Amino acid sequence: MKMKHFFTPTLTKRVNLLIWFIFGIISLSSVPAFSANSLTLYTPYTKISVPPGQSIDYSIDVINSTSTVQNVEISIAGMPNGWTYDLKSGGWNIGQISVLPGERKNLSFKVEVPLKVNKGSYHFRVVAKGLYTLPLTVVVSEQGTYKTEFTTNQPNMQGAANSNFTFRATLKNRTADNQLYALKAEADRGWNVVFKANYKQVTSLSIDPNGSTDIDIEITAPEQMQAGSYKIPIIAETSNTSASLVLEVVVTGSYKMELTTPTGLLSTNITAGDTKRIPLLIRNTGSSELRDISFTFTAPANWDVTFDPQKIPQLQAGASTQIYATLKADKKAIPGDYASDLIAKTPEVSSKASFRISVETSLLWGWVGVLIIIVALGSVYYLFRKYGRR
Repeated sequence: MKMKHFFTPTLTKRVNLLIWFIFGIISLSSVPAFSANSLTLYTPYTKISVPPGQSIDYSIDVINSTSTVQNVEISIAGMPNGWTYDLKSGGWNIGQISVLPGERKNLSFKVEVPLKVNKGSYHFRVVAKGLYTLPLTVVVSEQGTYKTEFTTNQPNMQGAANSNFTFRATLKNRTADNQLYALKAEADRGWNVVFKANYKQVTSLSIDPNGSTDIDIEITAPEQMQAGSYKIPIIAETSNTSASLVLEVVVTGSYKMELTTPTGLLSTNITAGDTKRIPLLIRNTGSSELRDISFTFTAPANWDVTFDPQKIPQLQAGASTQIYATLKADKKAIPGDYASDLIAKTPEVSSKASFRISVETSLLWGWVGVLIIIVALGSVYYLFRKYGRR
């Protein structure tokens, strides 16, 4: 019996195709695979928010998941105009890196956000050529500037006219260039304004791009400045940029007082045991009203001083008034010069007048002395007449 062929031409063709397909799979399995995940770029911070002028430091790992060495080109794509960056590994700027199988290498990627930039989201990519792309997003949180900032946390101070007012301010250079700032104050005549940086007096400052410096501004008001509120503009300027701030000084006035006599003479004389009424003049030489002026004294033992009036309720700035001090000397005071201090004072200020007082012998004792002399002379004369002829 004649046998039939089991494989028909059509079936043979299909078997051949299947054999070639299986052979192809077997062949491919013997070749190293370069899938999309064979090399990976990784950083944990793929979207961050920063203000203008900020530096961003990314740490990026290049991970080789294959069984062969990967030598790959690294580049940055889509970096916004005006932005700058550094891509380094091992301290070197790189454009290509080689990674052993199953290992990783670290890249240091530093991005400088410019000062002059619009608010919004910005996108760029770190690319491992032909293998992987790492997308990054930076959100600029506020509208960028290209200017100088001059700020202080305390623009207002209060004190007496003879006080020193010290303000702390911060000058920030928010430009891309080093700036040399001249410092000045627009104060009226009589005001004294001093600038200090790092405890040294300065009239100008050099500040690096995006740098800042703290400045102490010391303001002294004129001594006779009337009470009130005074504004003092402070300016920092260069040929390219400037900034200013306004400081306010609230002057409560100065407290000054002078105790003297209407003639200015601070000496007198007195007889032991007697009293002497001395006119005194109180002047308010400050710029604030004086209140509750009282009087005290220092004098030798057993001397006494009383004042009329004993207290002055108030005395306006620039005004003066007269009082009297009644001085009583010790009746046993020996003739000579003595000192006594008369003092006027308030809770804020005091003034002292030092008097030189000459104590004289009482007139009665002078006549007694004359009488004693006369009696003595008369006695001598009598004795001479009575016994002189014997």
